[in-house]
Amino acid sequence: MDIILNAKNVISNQHIKVSGSKSESNRVLLLQALYPNLTITNLSNSDDSEVMQKALQSTNSVKDIHHAGTAMRFLTAFYATAANQNVVMQGSTRMHERPIEVLVDALQQLGANILYLQNPGFPPLAISGTTITKSKVQIQANVSSQYISALLLIAPKLKNGLELELLGQITSVPYIKMTLQILTDLGIENHFNGSTIVVKPTPKLTKTNFTVESDWSSASYFYSIVALQNIGFTVSISAYKANSLQGDSVLQTIYKSFGVATVFNEHAITLTKVAEPTETSVTIDLQNAPDIAQTIAVTCLGLGIGCNLTGLHTLKIKETDRLLALQTEISKFGAQITTTNDSLTLQNFDVTTFKNLKTIEIKTYQDHRMAMAFAPLAAKCELKILEAEVVSKSFVDFWDNMKTLGFNLQ
Repeated sequence: MDIILNAKNVISNQHIKVSGSKSESNRVLLLQALYPNLTITNLSNSDDSEVMQKALQSTNSVKDIHHAGTAMRFLTAFYATAANQNVVMQGSTRMHERPIEVLVDALQQLGANILYLQNPGFPPLAISGTTITKSKVQIQANVSSQYISALLLIAPKLKNGLELELLGQITSVPYIKMTLQILTDLGIENHFNGSTIVVKPTPKLTKTNFTVESDWSSASYFYSIVALQNIGFTVSISAYKANSLQGDSVLQTIYKSFGVATVFNEHAITLTKVAEPTETSVTIDLQNAPDIAQTIAVTCLGLGIGCNLTGLHTLKIKETDRLLALQTEISKFGAQITTTNDSLTLQNFDVTTFKNLKTIEIKTYQDHRMAMAFAPLAAKCELKILEAEVVSKSFVDFWDNMKTLGFNLQ
């Protein structure tokens, strides 16, 4: 499904409800599989979380998780420790190109039985679940925090718990801390000191209810919309909390540079454009929040300011090579953009150019964040978003919410 998107008059003072965080939801879904008495409120309605649920509930020995990278990693660890279960973990063509060797190596160190069915280091995988008694393992920490979280989530159900030593520079620390905080909230003892994480064995949960906060990555698109409007424009989104576990909550600090103020009201936040940006270029290290890089780059394009975004090495192994995709699509507007293996640099852009642009076609590369990151630019010029349905991977209601804000969709 392709969408023609434009917006002459975006509507202020609207309220948007965002479903639960995909990151939190997939973590507690795995914990619920380990502890069936756990109940979850405000679960994400994203494709990824539905895929996770279906895989866990299915009696089929073949678990097809399509494009859901989090599900692939978390479920690989889960089924490796599910004694007497034999499963095949497979996904889309792109999923079979995304590396998983770091996680598999760590699980094999612990005694897991996992075989590669096609290319070494990549899915699909054949897993013969076994009881894990070893409790110490090392893992490279500079590739993806999801490998680490996958091990931490199964740790409390291992007979002797887990002592995990992280090797090298640690990537996306907030996501690791999110996992550990969820364990703590459920009464599971854990410690993170230096480069070592310890999770104690926990046969039964003492706390059995968990409410998922709404997704901050999804909030980023509304920050971008507000930043690209005139002073005074406001929108409120729920449900969010000031002491968020999510690394992407750094949005509230980053978008101050773009003139957006954030105010917490009980379980919602109100975003207001209070000023025009005063800087001509911004430099931001996104090592701990790489999922908002696309949104920030497009916001800067729309505002005409330059940016230097660093800490982006994980973007090359996402649903697509996001750095290359951004360079290709942003160039269509006439902007000057360069990328390296871990950074993106956008030069200042003459925003009057938008008035002269005809419909710009945005390719999404089967990546939900490409579609949503570029959508706010429809307030500047007409866009054609290809394969727009891809947003359901993380944000099923996104296009309906855009209509609520006055964007025209054809």
